[in-house]
Amino acid sequence: MKVLLLCGDYWHPPEVPVNGVKPLEGKGFTFDIITDAKDFDPVKLKDYPVVLLAKSGEISQTDRDSWKTEAVQQAFVDYVESGGGLLAVHNATVAGKNTQTLDALLGCRFAYHPADCPVTVQPVKPHPIAAGAGRFCETDEHYRLDIIADDADVFMASYSSAQGEESQYEENPYHNSPAWICAAGYTRTQGKGRVCVLTPGHLLPVWHNAEFQTVLENALRWCAG
Repeated sequence: MKVLLLCGDYWHPPEVPVNGVKPLEGKGFTFDIITDAKDFDPVKLKDYPVVLLAKSGEISQTDRDSWKTEAVQQAFVDYVESGGGLLAVHNATVAGKNTQTLDALLGCRFAYHPADCPVTVQPVKPHPIAAGAGRFCETDEHYRLDIIADDADVFMASYSSAQGEESQYEENPYHNSPAWICAAGYTRTQGKGRVCVLTPGHLLPVWHNAEFQTVLENALRWCAG
């Protein structure tokens, strides 16, 4: 299966998802990779059954201008509604000032995260994407989302303990909040297409975790229909 991988921004080096999907290359997947959004042509979306989006709003790791123009956002909507699959991982959920169209397609907006910490991830209901995957724990950014889609079908949750004085962000009160449980994976549909959002994935060991690899593989296949 041919997959378009869009990745890399100021806070998220492209090497993480690029190396993170390598184990899937032996399972029938090939990845066309774009790390600089200047090289992205929305017309090409139709050439792929599924797109793996692991990129926030910055053009590249060194160019912090936004690439998510209204035209680009609408192209993703048209792609999904016509039957395409969109898998959004981690930083793909980071919203911009003018990304409401894409936020609505994903069904969420990133809210915040504490400092890197042990994050436990576990399927919470039977779902094709969770099939064969079990609980795992890796150090990661524990994302909290504001889910705005009424049809979000949460199949995976994440947990981390309260952060104390060790947090480099302790000046922000939420980083010292009580332990919290968050949605870590959900699906929704729009038109003829499918969308899946996964919040883990800031650090490479998460991508290479065997349980998360199972979820990634299942998610790509589910999104592609």
